[in-house]
Amino acid sequence: MACSNEKLQALCLSAAAQIKSECAAILQQDKGSSKGTEISGLEGCGEPLIQLLGRQASQLISFHQDDSFSTSVKIPLLLRRLDDILSESYSRFYAYLFKDLPVRWRQLYTDASILKFALSYLFPDARSAALEASKETALDDMVKTLDLALILAGAPGEQRGRLWVDTALSLLEESCSVAESTQDSIPPAKRPKLSPPNRYGKTVSRWHTSPSFSTHEPFTPPINHPVRRIAPLSLSGFQSYMDSFPRGPSPVIITSLADTWPCFNSNPWSKPSYLLSRTFSGRRLVPIELGRSYVDTNWTQRLLPFRTFLHTYIDPPSFSLPKTKSQPTAYLAQHQLFTQLPSLRNDILTPDYCYTAPPGHPTNPELDQPELDAPQLNAWFGPAGTITPLHTDPYHNLLVQVVGRKYVRLYSPHETERLRPRGKEGGVEMGNTSLFDVGVVEGWDSPPGGGEEVGDGVKEFKEVPYVECILEEGDTLYIPIGWWHYVRGLGVSFSVSFWWN
Repeated sequence: MACSNEKLQALCLSAAAQIKSECAAILQQDKGSSKGTEISGLEGCGEPLIQLLGRQASQLISFHQDDSFSTSVKIPLLLRRLDDILSESYSRFYAYLFKDLPVRWRQLYTDASILKFALSYLFPDARSAALEASKETALDDMVKTLDLALILAGAPGEQRGRLWVDTALSLLEESCSVAESTQDSIPPAKRPKLSPPNRYGKTVSRWHTSPSFSTHEPFTPPINHPVRRIAPLSLSGFQSYMDSFPRGPSPVIITSLADTWPCFNSNPWSKPSYLLSRTFSGRRLVPIELGRSYVDTNWTQRLLPFRTFLHTYIDPPSFSLPKTKSQPTAYLAQHQLFTQLPSLRNDILTPDYCYTAPPGHPTNPELDQPELDAPQLNAWFGPAGTITPLHTDPYHNLLVQVVGRKYVRLYSPHETERLRPRGKEGGVEMGNTSLFDVGVVEGWDSPPGGGEEVGDGVKEFKEVPYVECILEEGDTLYIPIGWWHYVRGLGVSFSVSFWWN
């Protein structure tokens, strides 16, 4: 414990010293000296902001060297200045698409977040007093500060980027002496024992004694046109499968491909207690979609602590919080969770199939994307009733079902015109999403907003051929590039998608 505290303290002070030094170097260069000196990603933020950031770093170091009463009085002002920098840097985000956002503004936001975290950690009593909050609430806020740097800014930088944030949060969790012994969380310090083999023949931990997510499914669609199911293929066999269709490969379910993954065995994602233990007792912040579908008018997004999302919206048997009729569906959807939480990334494996050479788009080569350096992973976690509307993606996809079941309907890219792709809506290109709401067309759902079902073209849409499936735990659905797909969570569901090309 003491070792973790000392390491984190040194990490915070080192970051403050680096920021102070880099700000000074940038200001010197602006005055005409230090030509040719290697400057950090902060360059270009402007002299006033660089001066302000450097001054806060310098004061933090001075406060640590002189831990007196006068220092504790000055800390609230330092916190306000750091919040000012965060607000100013974040305001610049709105002028760009994230892919075009200059690194300097992301770096400024990240460095201000690091200093705010360091101040909170090095002066916990003064920090709690400034917030008029308990130490527990202050701890939540410290985790939130760094998670915002990860989620909003991407935490760029070689010395103080994502690696620094991951290290700081890991050390903070190690040093945290808060004992959480509720029924929803097993203390991280407790090492689970091993039990006999499970249904996969693998040894699992004692997590299986804690409650699992509910398996209740309020509604299960019928399957009339099933997707083909096959046993795992060799790498060359899968390559041959993709290459054997003149008009492009078809979807297929590969069974038992992921059975050996830790998330099914020793580190079960089906247990709320396990997921809480891997998210700093649920403190980690995650982006949540609120609403039935992202094409509905009342759809919105929020950032929530993982435990709030879990306890409020997922509703496993061990949680008894009542739901209200007006409570929207919440979905952790298409989020790069495993970049944010490396501990969960270790529970899954990238399928070898992602290192094949799949064919290009079968109908429009202009939709082919530049080759990815590595497969792109996304998490999909939500309660029963989550919906991803009928859409198409620019990559080949392996969708692995880890917890619960999902209904998936797929249409060939050769039927694109009959699926009526949307155009620009509110300045956002929506051409990869169909105008048709599959759930409403089939009568499974009421039209959003209580309106009438769009009648134009529905009869023709119902005549478009499709395939469908119930994706079971352990199943992997191969969705070829260009194939339109509608996805519906039948119960509590956790899936992982692997995009590659």
